[in-house]
Amino acid sequence: MPEPATPVVEALDRALAAVGDRWTLLIVAALLDGPRRYGDLQEAVTGIATNVLTQRLRSLQEEGLVAAEPYSDRPARYSYELSQGGRELAGALRLLADWAARHRSDVEPLRHSVCGTPLEAAWYCPTCDVVERAADAGEELHFA
Repeated sequence: MPEPATPVVEALDRALAAVGDRWTLLIVAALLDGPRRYGDLQEAVTGIATNVLTQRLRSLQEEGLVAAEPYSDRPARYSYELSQGGRELAGALRLLADWAARHRSDVEPLRHSVCGTPLEAAWYCPTCDVVERAADAGEELHFA
C-alpha cells in the first residue's frame, strides 16, 4: 500500500494542476509587468500557438489568477491582467529562474539593477529573524 502524500506533495500537486505547464508560467511571467492585450501576449510568449494561448488564458481566468477586461465590443477584445494571486507567483518564478541560472550554463543569472551582482534567493524566518540562502536551506526547511 502506498504511503499517503505529504502536505507539500498535495500542495504542489494542486499548484501544478493550476500552473504546471510551460506556457502557463510564461504567460504569467509576461503579465508580471502589467496588463497586456492578446496580440502583445502572443509576441511576448514566443512560439505559443493561438489556440494554446486562448486555452491557457481561459484556464488562468478559471483559477482566478488572471482577469480579462474588455477594451472593444465589436469585435470583442480583451486586456489581460494578473490578479493578486497571480502576482504572488512572481516569487516562485524568480526561484525557478534562480535555480536555472545555478544549474544551466546557458542561463544568465538575475542581477541587481544597480550594481550588476547576481542575486541570490533567500528564505526568511520572521520569528528567528534569520535569512537562509535558498540554495543552502535544505534540511532547515520543513513543510508542516
